[in-house]
Amino acid sequence: MGFFHQEKNVKEYIKMAEGYDGRELIAELQKHLPESSSILEIGMGPGVDLTLLKKHYKVTGSDYSKIFIDRYQKQNPDEDLLVLDAITLKTNRKFQGLYSNKVLMHLTREDLKQSIKRQAEILEPEGIICHAFWHGDREENFDGLLFIYYTEEQLRILFEGSFDIIKMETYKEMEPDDSLFLIARKRI
Repeated sequence: MGFFHQEKNVKEYIKMAEGYDGRELIAELQKHLPESSSILEIGMGPGVDLTLLKKHYKVTGSDYSKIFIDRYQKQNPDEDLLVLDAITLKTNRKFQGLYSNKVLMHLTREDLKQSIKRQAEILEPEGIICHAFWHGDREENFDGLLFIYYTEEQLRILFEGSFDIIKMETYKEMEPDDSLFLIARKRI
């Protein structure tokens, strides 16, 4: 059973993540993805960024944890939400944008490669991705939850096969340069 498939872990995560959101990431995304575009948030968790994204885009939220989906749906019954694995992204739908905020770093490096390939398949031509990761070069495992930190070069190697990187930059979430985001366009 996955970490976020347990109510106790979901509640702890929500409490720990309180006060953090992707406002700065979304502002960067807005420079490259036109308003009202269709976008899929991969790994919406409690839905904080989903609520922010809805102000600018036609958003579909997704998470592998039905607990997160059910919690958000209860408060927002009309939302477009999908239970999706970030690796396989099993949907027939296509999107103009994909967004994740420190979600893909929970995948093994091999699973991330598979996810990137699938992301390109569900994106419209010239679709935009915006993903954030912890910055560094190490792996941690916290109670069965994997954290892989990435350098700019590592992300470049992973994404450049399917995407043209538009912008990649470190930023501060808790400490200077502890985080890294990338915005890229699907290769035609």
